[in-house]
This record gives sequence, structure tokens and C-alpha cells, in this order.
Amino acid sequence: MLYTPCIYAVRMPSAAPPSTEQPTEQPLKQPPAAERVYSHVKRAVLDRRYEGGTLLTEGELAQAVGVSRTPVREALLKLEMEGLLKLYPKKGALVLAVSAQEIADVVETRLLVEEFAVRKAVPAPPALLTRLEELLEEQQRQAGAGDLADVAVTDRCFHAEIVRHAGNQILARLYDQLRDRQLRMGVAVMQAHPDRVAQNITEHAEILDRLRAGDAEGAAAAVRRHLGRVGSLVRGEDR
Repeated sequence: MLYTPCIYAVRMPSAAPPSTEQPTEQPLKQPPAAERVYSHVKRAVLDRRYEGGTLLTEGELAQAVGVSRTPVREALLKLEMEGLLKLYPKKGALVLAVSAQEIADVVETRLLVEEFAVRKAVPAPPALLTRLEELLEEQQRQAGAGDLADVAVTDRCFHAEIVRHAGNQILARLYDQLRDRQLRMGVAVMQAHPDRVAQNITEHAEILDRLRAGDAEGAAAAVRRHLGRVGSLVRGEDR
């Protein structure tokens, strides 16, 4: 599974009538080697198969992805720039653990952005309500299958959809910058607290109900409670 920003459906123009000619089979083209390494490592870091403190070597990664060491170095440099790794010459790359300060910063930023956004999203347009209902159903299916990485992605998309409908593009771009940190923290919480998956879904349903009722303050209070509980669990404060 690739971690990508939430994709929104776009209505395309009507297609031309299909050709009666038989299309020529084209072989699938693989992404560039550095991109394959980047996707492999990033996916493993975000879903915590490579946990904080893990030392990755160029040789091991090259063998795992089936490439030479040169694209591995390129991919690791990019991941270091994104703050996921720390490179050590002739040793490898250390997966950086999420610090307590980073957790506090992410939760605080999410509270500021999401409370504002959910108020601005009221009255919620039908398209937003329909999309949130779809994401809630998708999260329930993923939870039933036990795929925590997919659950975390859909969880994040639920909140991002509300932020997007606040109508502030600068705020939406700022929120997108939190994506990797949100996914990593979300998987960590669900692995440590399996019951949190069902609680997340219940709390999302409460936010959706408040939006559907046109209750801006009630929706903001539901977001505040939800993020407060998530923040406490990420910090290791069970409650």
C-alpha cells in the first residue's frame, strides 16, 4: 500500500466511442529505481515495520528492492530531508523515533487547524457529508480486516476532508505537511491500544452527526475530545 494524499473524485468529460481496433499490449513500466527504494522505505517507516532506532544499511535495502546502491543513496537522502531518517556515512541510515516534543507539536497544530476547520465547514455541503460517510464505512471495513496501516490512512483522510472544505487553501496545505507524522503516530496508537480503532470510528461518527445537524460548536467540541484522547494515548497517558 502506497501512502498518498487523499484522492478526490473528478468528473471527466464523456469519452469518445470505443475503437473497434484491438489495442496493442504494452508492458508495464517500472518506476525509477530510486523511487522504488523511497516508496519501500517510507512505507515501512510509516507503518512501523522499520521502527525508530532501526539502522538501515545500503546493502540490505539494495538487496530487498533489487537495485544497486546508487539509487538507495538517492532515496535515503530524500527521506533524510523529510525528517524520517538520519544518515551516518559508511554506517547507514537511522530511523528517527518520534520525539515527545514532536508529538506535542503535532497534536497542538491539529487542534488549532481542525477546530477552526470544522466550524467553517458548517453548514456542511452534501458532498462533504457523503464523502465522510464513505470514509467512515471504509474505515469500518478496514478495521474488520485488521489492516491498521489502511485504517490510519482513512482516518487521516476523514480529518483532511473536513479541513479541505473549510475553504482555506493555505491552511489545507499546512495540514498536508502533517500527513507522514499523523500516519506514523496513528499506527503506533492502534498497535499499542487495539480498542482504539473502534473508539476512533465512534468518535468520527459523532463528528459527522454534529456536522449533519449543522451544530458548529458541537462539532468543534467533538473534534477537541477526539484529538485530546488521541494525544494522550500517543504520549503514553492511558485514559
